[in-house]
Amino acid sequence: MHDSIILLIKRWGWITLLIIFLDQSTKILADSYLIYKQPVAIIPMFNLTLVYNPGAAFSFLSDAGGWQRWFFISLSSIISIVLFFWLQKLKPEQKLQITSIALILGGAIGNLIDRSIYGHVIDFIDIYFQHHHWPAFNIADSAITTGAILLIIDSFKNHHEQNPA
Repeated sequence: MHDSIILLIKRWGWITLLIIFLDQSTKILADSYLIYKQPVAIIPMFNLTLVYNPGAAFSFLSDAGGWQRWFFISLSSIISIVLFFWLQKLKPEQKLQITSIALILGGAIGNLIDRSIYGHVIDFIDIYFQHHHWPAFNIADSAITTGAILLIIDSFKNHHEQNPA
């Protein structure tokens, strides 16, 4: 059992751990140095703006009264466990799928840590065009999105390999 865990960490765990580290360290910096809802311009169309999101993506259920914290903690925990076991079943040559799942797992754990400790997720990346702002997000959200896109690409790749034209 111990050898299989070490093999898993060597194969994909470093990606997950790197995402968790980057996510948590940038959130600590944002929470320490940014003033809540006060944008700091970095370059055109990109600010750092500290916001707290008690809901899900795009602040879904953010004003639901508090029960959503426990719902999202439970959901994130279940998803993380499923992703962990999914990774265990993948073969080393399934590199794109391994990377995808490892990114999603790192992001899920990063946001799970926030919800568990603070009751909300710390967001600070603010992308905008003119006066239209994308909802603020963080490194964990970026990893989840990137992992999901790579997983979709991998599914098309695998579908094409299994059913050549």
